[in-house]
Amino acid sequence: MTERFAFPSGPQRIVCLTEETTEWLYLLGEETRIVGISGYTVRPRRARDEKPKVSAFLSAKIDKILALQPDCVFGFSDLQADIASALIRHGVQVTVFNQRSVTEIFSMLCQVAAMVGQAERGLALLADMREGLAKIQDAAAALPRRPRIYFEEWDEPHISAIAWVSELMGIAGGDDCFPELAKESLGKHRIIASGDEVVRRAPDIIVGSWCGKKFRAEKVAARAGWENVPAVKNRQLFEVKSADILQPGPAALTDGVTQLHHIVMNWARDHA
Repeated sequence: MTERFAFPSGPQRIVCLTEETTEWLYLLGEETRIVGISGYTVRPRRARDEKPKVSAFLSAKIDKILALQPDCVFGFSDLQADIASALIRHGVQVTVFNQRSVTEIFSMLCQVAAMVGQAERGLALLADMREGLAKIQDAAAALPRRPRIYFEEWDEPHISAIAWVSELMGIAGGDDCFPELAKESLGKHRIIASGDEVVRRAPDIIVGSWCGKKFRAEKVAARAGWENVPAVKNRQLFEVKSADILQPGPAALTDGVTQLHHIVMNWARDHA
């Protein structure tokens, strides 16, 4: 009798070139499928001890990835197109997501869950995230005034918030000072031409998340002409670490937005 072929449920050897898919696979209980991760991964912390680090963000160790014999590589955005192209030329399946909004993040998470046979668990986890966002939004709706927030993704030059961060600020109860720039997917297109424009828009709160380096509130407060910015005058300068808000995955929809909400609610309490 011919032996029946066992069909695997989705990819079994996955390389994650960015952190959000790694975190999500751990949350789904499918971390054993991961054979390689980004060197920037910090969520979950144990992933750094358990998985080989094979990439940065704009570069990757192609030979090392090939040696891991992945049957799927997860990447993020057009910024990793060259990495994806190199791997595809070596016959590797590459799935590159390009999520830039809260809705697109949910879509990406849903797709990954389905790919590893965890659609039901994924939908349950996503329902919890949606419920958490709804609770935050409901609490924010009761605010008598919404603070203006300047979110700084980089300091020199000044780069403002990407779309999902701008949306999460809105859910948290604040209004992005640069909503028109949030529509731009690339950081170079979200550069604020002059610090004078930040001063003119007079943010009540400044949140810094400098892409992996420590936010220095004192340096921001010392910028020429910024002394009369409400956020500076009232010492409303805060850091949300980039791992919690600038990776378009579970962290931003949970820890990142929660931190933004706490900042907003504390500001509202002080300005009641």
